[in-house]
Amino acid sequence: MKLLISILVTALLSFVAGIFLPWWTIALAALLVAVCIHQSPFRSWLTGFLSIFLLWGGLAMWIDIRNLHILGSKLAEVLPLGGSSILLVLVTALTGAIVGGMGALTGSYIRKRPATEE
Repeated sequence: MKLLISILVTALLSFVAGIFLPWWTIALAALLVAVCIHQSPFRSWLTGFLSIFLLWGGLAMWIDIRNLHILGSKLAEVLPLGGSSILLVLVTALTGAIVGGMGALTGSYIRKRPATEE
């Protein structure tokens, strides 16, 4: 249940932050959720990875469908993707997912950090 809630909260927070702030705030959103909702480091990474993969993949696919694959095909020709707009969507989603996963993993390790004794 925590996994599903974390995925939804991370995706929602990343979407809202992405409207007003730079793209890299997805890492901060994933970090914040991982600090607030305690999970193992792997599950936190998986949460960040899946939520941003689904969010960015869905948004990229929606944009690609809305403009009839014209922009995606042209960008895929410039990049070494063979003109495949679907492959461009997957690369976009994977790039965001790695950033989100690393942000969530960092948040998990911040929460696990033992308190220093003085």
